Amino acid sequence: MTNIVVLVKQVPDTYSERKLSEADHTLDRESADAVLDEINEKAVEEALKIKEAGEGEVTVISVGPDRATDAIRKALSMGADKAIHVSDEALHGSDAIATAKVLAAAIGKVEGYDLVIAGNEASDGRAGAVPAMLAELLGLPQLTHVRELTVDGSAVKADRETEDGLTHLEASLPALVSVGEKINEPRYPSFKGIMAAKKKPVDTLTIADLGIDAGEVGLANAWSQVTEAAPKPPRTAGQRVDDEGDGGSKVAEYLVGQKLI
Repeated sequence: MTNIVVLVKQVPDTYSERKLSEADHTLDRESADAVLDEINEKAVEEALKIKEAGEGEVTVISVGPDRATDAIRKALSMGADKAIHVSDEALHGSDAIATAKVLAAAIGKVEGYDLVIAGNEASDGRAGAVPAMLAELLGLPQLTHVRELTVDGSAVKADRETEDGLTHLEASLPALVSVGEKINEPRYPSFKGIMAAKKKPVDTLTIADLGIDAGEVGLANAWSQVTEAAPKPPRTAGQRVDDEGDGGSKVAEYLVGQKLI
């Protein structure tokens, strides 16, 4: 029996225009359609495959505002069993370090978990650091950038793919895994699954419920902040070079003038 925790996040749809708020330069989440991050759908799918191959329970955990419930419900409609939603105004603007602390405390609410599955990185922040931070906080072995995953008794085996090649990894449970884009193709929620999701339990917690002080989270306590932002300038016309036998020299002169070489 394998009890699995899957970390999910609601993000602005990549097809929507995404921008920062003028007030504090954090992501303006209200200006774009919100969806369950695609990489998290793959994480949920992988958890469900492991569950269906044996026995177990899948718990999804999300940190986000109230409307993140929509993303949680999608994960439940795919087949996850229950959820924990950490929602607190104090979390606004939290960095990756604070987010990892909150997730670690939320995972601690799940008794007897064997495996934590996350995506490699979210499509909004793209820090790609939370899974590793979380493994450190929880004292778990971490298997990252996974493209193939197998649970074999009390061990987890994974093929890790990076630009440098393919690595075969193995660790004892409990462990943390972050999956890449090639791990699987997530299922579509069925109508039956969507209806069933409405009755599945979602435990909503604040940071106080997790024993975390407001002075540890939020924009004011973040280790990194955006201090200034400007829209991308419009594309300007290029410069044409007529080659009369000296085209190479003209291109080189242009690049030198632009301080590119």
